[in-house]
Amino acid sequence: LFRSGDYNEEHLKNTVEKVLQDLDLYEIKNLQVGDVMNKKVSGGQRKRLNIGLELMREPIVLFIDEPTSGLSSFDSEKVMSLLRNQSLSGKLVFAIIHQPSSDIIKMFDKLWLLDKGGYMIYDGDPVEALVYFKTETSQANAAESECPNCGNVETDNILHIVEVKVIDNSGYPGKERQISPKEWYEKYKKKMMPVLEKKPSKSVIPPSNFRVPKKADQIRTFIKRNLTRKLADRQYIIINLIEAPLLAFILGYISKFSENGVYSFANNKNYPIFLFMAVIVSLFIGLTVSAEEIFRDRKILEREKFLNLSRLSYLLSKINFLFTLSAIQSLLFVLVANLILGIKGMLFQQWIILFSTACFGNMLGLNISAGMRTAVSIYILIPLILVPMLLLGGAMIKFDDLHKSISKKIYVPLMGDIMVTRWAYEALCVEQFKSNRFEKPFFKYDMEISQNDWYASFLIPSLKVKVDNCLTAGNNPDYKKDAEANLRKLNFHIKYLSSISGIVPGNWISNLNYKAFNESVAMEAITLLDSLRTSFRIQSRVISYERDSLYKQISTRMGENRFIEMRAKNYNENLANVVLNRLATNKIYDADNELIQKADPIFMAPGSKSGRAHFFAPYKQIGNLKIETLIFNMATVWFMIFSLFVTLYYNILKRFI
Repeated sequence: LFRSGDYNEEHLKNTVEKVLQDLDLYEIKNLQVGDVMNKKVSGGQRKRLNIGLELMREPIVLFIDEPTSGLSSFDSEKVMSLLRNQSLSGKLVFAIIHQPSSDIIKMFDKLWLLDKGGYMIYDGDPVEALVYFKTETSQANAAESECPNCGNVETDNILHIVEVKVIDNSGYPGKERQISPKEWYEKYKKKMMPVLEKKPSKSVIPPSNFRVPKKADQIRTFIKRNLTRKLADRQYIIINLIEAPLLAFILGYISKFSENGVYSFANNKNYPIFLFMAVIVSLFIGLTVSAEEIFRDRKILEREKFLNLSRLSYLLSKINFLFTLSAIQSLLFVLVANLILGIKGMLFQQWIILFSTACFGNMLGLNISAGMRTAVSIYILIPLILVPMLLLGGAMIKFDDLHKSISKKIYVPLMGDIMVTRWAYEALCVEQFKSNRFEKPFFKYDMEISQNDWYASFLIPSLKVKVDNCLTAGNNPDYKKDAEANLRKLNFHIKYLSSISGIVPGNWISNLNYKAFNESVAMEAITLLDSLRTSFRIQSRVISYERDSLYKQISTRMGENRFIEMRAKNYNENLANVVLNRLATNKIYDADNELIQKADPIFMAPGSKSGRAHFFAPYKQIGNLKIETLIFNMATVWFMIFSLFVTLYYNILKRFI
């Protein structure tokens, strides 16, 4: 407890009382808990407390290295008395001791004396040791083991006899000993070494009073210990509480773009970059605050290993503290950033996203802390983890612009899907755009208008070009491959557009293949595509009329000026440019089997029913179930957090390394 600082007043008081009660340490009964907390204790009291705590674990065999070192004669006697009581209760106690007093040497049941080189030279009664060495060196008073006047055993005389030097011609002691360690060992083998006639019988191990606490009690104890240690480090607490709001202030102040000196949230060009940096800050803070948590406890865990304590309880206590700290840090970050940048109505959504990202960082940091051997290797590994998350988060490099071996034009590539930054940044952008106070009532109308306009303005004209290309290619074998690919795309899109519009193609659709395709089929296809185009334009106008009616209704109710002001405070133009992909010139991508929409991704339905989707999809789809992007992305992040917990519990990183 003294070494680690892992105690609180109640815990320490209970510990002291149990030590006093179980180990008969009456000499420290008057010691106040406050004195112990402030370390106002003598070396002897501290030594007895430490030994008492070790003995509370009820060991069967106890190895103690120099228990009286640095203590007064009184304290030394008390410590040895404590160990003596343990041996009388059935424990086996091994103690290495230097310069023992007469009273202490008499407490031992047996004395082992080792000479240089590890040679055993004595094994027997401690009091009779001096008689043995006097007899072997033929001294006059060999039969005397104690002082005839005071009864003390002069323990130093044993070492003087063993170490006596050869006298040179001048009468001075030389460097060599009269009896070498090996010679003493030979004497020991002849006169003292026990000869066993048979294998000794086994005795029953004394029952132990120690019981492993229940897991719930362990969790509470671990949480108290962890919290007490953290609160004791004021610098740690202050830095962690100041770090998040300070970074929010720096990011918010730097990214607060003002045109002509007047700030408007709607015209802040840097807002999308701020959102991505908020994700990185949350991940980085969560990672660094946990990167040494288990590593710092390694010595404590080694001491507690043999107690068979629950690893799950220990990990849950760490996670409990880190997640609570991350919740506070994320809240402070969002509050300060929203105040500086004038963000309205996004407090909870941004907090839950950044909190989840920080929790992922916590779990990642705990895995690193448990798996790496040194603090240096921990902080070398962190950049190797953060850099891919920076690059594959969807902000710095578009997923369509990645290396061709990674990029998937229709979906976010798998390499991006395993990055927490991709899910967090997408959730922030989509939620900010579709759920802000201005856009929220119009979003479903804008989505339908955008989709119908893309069909009418981009997809259908491209399909008509495909029909013309097929007609031009004819049966020329040089263009067969291109013609087959174009016909395959025509079949796919015509059937899909017909299903959503209700316009059913005629029997000629069966001839939309390389062998049967001719001018008549081409004309039928063009006619159908024109009908589809007209249908989508009519639908777009109908929905636009409904949207305009709603717009006028809200504008009238609020007042034109207040409505315009609300838009400026909630709708960021540059974020809209990002999620609508307005700055891209190519609105359609010609893939191998279909034409892929690249315009207005925020208004585009996902192309898969297995949860995969393009970046900035408004929702994800599993089967026929449509799940909001915020909910789906956060569920994915927490699934990743749970997966990291499993790897942490089984210490996969350490096993792998």
